[in-house]
Amino acid sequence: MATHPDYPFASSFEDRHGTTRWRFRRSGKTISLPGTPGDPQFEQHYKAAVEGRKPATAKVVGMPGAVAQGSFRDAWRKVQRTPEWLKHDQATKDKNTRLAEEFLELLLVENGTAKWGDMMVRDLKRRHVKELLARFHETPHKAKHLLVAVRKMIYVALDEEWIDSDPTYKLSYRPEYKGWRAWTEQERAAFEARWSLGSAARTAYGLALWLGNRRSDLAKIKWSDIDFQTRTATITTKKGDKTLVLPLTPMMLEVLEPLDKSKEFVLINAYGNPFSEKSLTGMMAHWTKLAEMPSGCTLHGLRKTLGKLLAESGSTTRQLMETLGHDDIQHAELYSREAEQRRLARDAMGKLTRKFTVKSAK
Repeated sequence: MATHPDYPFASSFEDRHGTTRWRFRRSGKTISLPGTPGDPQFEQHYKAAVEGRKPATAKVVGMPGAVAQGSFRDAWRKVQRTPEWLKHDQATKDKNTRLAEEFLELLLVENGTAKWGDMMVRDLKRRHVKELLARFHETPHKAKHLLVAVRKMIYVALDEEWIDSDPTYKLSYRPEYKGWRAWTEQERAAFEARWSLGSAARTAYGLALWLGNRRSDLAKIKWSDIDFQTRTATITTKKGDKTLVLPLTPMMLEVLEPLDKSKEFVLINAYGNPFSEKSLTGMMAHWTKLAEMPSGCTLHGLRKTLGKLLAESGSTTRQLMETLGHDDIQHAELYSREAEQRRLARDAMGKLTRKFTVKSAK
C-alpha cells in the first residue's frame, strides 16, 4: 500500500488482477476512488470523500426525439428500415403505423405514467402482452392486428440480438372472423328496385358486386381500365398492389352500358367528378337508407356477396383468391367453407330422406 503526499488518507493497492487502484480511508470508512491522482474524476470523488458527501453526478437531459436503445420506440424505428417493411404497400404501412404509434403511447398500467414505447424489449413478458390484448376485448380484430404490429418490433429485437426468444411465440389471438356480412337476395332486389341502371348508386353497387372491388379500387376505376373487346377489366389494387384481370360478366356489362363513357372515371358524382374512398362508405349508407333497407348492407358486404356467390357456384379456394385479390387463403376459405358445409349437409340430408322414402314405399 502506498500513500500520496498530496492526497491525505488516499492510498493505492493492487487488486487480485494486479491492477493498481486507489481508495480513501478515514475513521474506519473506505471509499473507492476512480482513476488516478490528477484525473478529473479522481479529484471529484476525493473532494467529496474529504467533505463527507456523495460525489455530484451529471444530470442526464434527454434530447427531443431521443429514444432509449433497445426500447420499443427504438425497435419501431428499425422496423421501418427493414426490407420486409419497405415491400409493403402504402395502405399496409399506414395501417401498421397507426397501430404501432397507438401502442407506443399506451400506458403500461392504468393510471401510470410509463409508456410501452419506453419499455425495453428485453423486459417484455407473456403476461404483459396478454394484459395489453385484454384492454381491447371489445374490439378483438384490433387486438389481433395490434399483436401483428408488436411482433414486427419483436422480430427486429431478435435480429438485433436484444432478446434470445419471442415472448409471444404461440400466443394466439385469433377472434372469430365474421367481418362484413353478405347481402341477401331480398336486399339486393330492394336496392335494384330503388336505384335504376345509370345512377351512381347502381353503378357503385354493380362494380362492388360484379367485380368484387374494395372501395379504394372502386373509386379509381377508369374507362381506360375497361376493354370491351376482350370483355375484361384490369384493376391494380391499392392493397397489395396486385394487378387483377377480371372478366366482364353480362351482369357487369348491363351496369356499364348506359354510362357516359366520355368521362375519365367510371363512377362519378352529380358534378362529374370521381367519389373519394371515404365518401363512398357514407353514400352507400345513404343509398340503402333511401331504399328502406336494414342496417349492415355495406359496400364491402357486396364484395363478400360476390365471394359467397362464387363459392356456391363451385369455385375453388384458389379461384376465389385470384378473383378477389386475397393473399391470405384463410379469407378465401371463409366463403368456400360455408358453401361446402351447406352442400355437404344438403347431400347428407338428401341421402337420409331417400332412405326413409324408400323404406316407407315398401
